[in-house]
Amino acid sequence: FNRIDVEVLSVIAQQVITIQLAQQAAKKNFTFEGCDIALDCTCAVFITMNPGYAGRTELPDNLKALFRPMAMMVPDYGLIAEISLFSFGFSAARPLSKKIVATFKLSSEQLSSQDHYDFGMRAVKTVINASGILKRQQPTDNEEMLLYRALQDVNKPKFLKEDLILFDGIMSDLFPGVQKPEIDYGRLMDSLSFSCRHAGLQPEPSFLAK
Repeated sequence: FNRIDVEVLSVIAQQVITIQLAQQAAKKNFTFEGCDIALDCTCAVFITMNPGYAGRTELPDNLKALFRPMAMMVPDYGLIAEISLFSFGFSAARPLSKKIVATFKLSSEQLSSQDHYDFGMRAVKTVINASGILKRQQPTDNEEMLLYRALQDVNKPKFLKEDLILFDGIMSDLFPGVQKPEIDYGRLMDSLSFSCRHAGLQPEPSFLAK
């Protein structure tokens, strides 16, 4: 909700006040934005938001005064990851879920702070979904290897060059003995090289891999 511009939020506050006043007066019809509309007395407005999160705006005071705040618990990422991995058919869901949580925890502590970095629940779910797709495509492959590849595919493209080194160190610590899988992207690499040359860029292997 707080992705919306402050100016628009102020207009919304006036609209919410109109609805709340009509409810308090127990009206069956009321005038809203110049239109006479029926009022459902059981209607309510709820806001979900991430205050202080990158790219979000603070609620204006006139809107904040109309709502009652409610605290939310931080979700158990490990339990959510474990259940989700089980649903995708992973037999070693518990130890793998711990590796996912540890990867993002260490990344948030060791990597640089960038606006586009996200180590929260959204990132965890993206990795789980990527792991599930790989599990469906390669049901007999080593599950640790599938998770390793999902973590690499999801995270590496968004990391800066300096952070890639740190991330590789985190991965080698959490996945000891796991060899980096050789992935055949087929015609995708040829298309990337062609697009780079067409745009006047050099198709460096590190850039293509990223």
